[in-house]
Amino acid sequence: MNLLDLVIAPAHAAAQPAAPGFGMSLLFPILLIAIMYFLMIRPQMKRAKEHKAMLEKLSRGDEVITNGGIAGTVTDLGDSFITVEIADNVRIRVQKGAIANVLPKGTLKSA
Repeated sequence: MNLLDLVIAPAHAAAQPAAPGFGMSLLFPILLIAIMYFLMIRPQMKRAKEHKAMLEKLSRGDEVITNGGIAGTVTDLGDSFITVEIADNVRIRVQKGAIANVLPKGTLKSA
C-alpha cells in the first residue's frame, strides 16, 4: 500500500466519464434565449409598434386617456406634446408617449 493512497482515494483516480459534446452544452443557452425572445421580447416589440402607430394616427377631436388615467379630448398636436382638454376651458399638455389609449367617439359625453 502506497502512502499516497491514504491521501487520495483510488476511486478519485479512476477515469472520468466523457463530458457531453460541445453541441449539447450550447444547446441549452440557445434554447433559453429563443424561449425568452418569443415569450418576452417579441410581444413587447409588437406592443411598442402598435402604440407608435396609434400615436401617429392621433388627430384633433380624438378622445384619449393618459397613462395617469386622465381622460380628455385632443385640442392641439405638436411634435412631442399634445394638448388635451379635460373639462371646459381646462387644458393640459402631455407628452405624446403618455397617451395610453384612444377612446371611441362619444365615450366622454356619455360618461
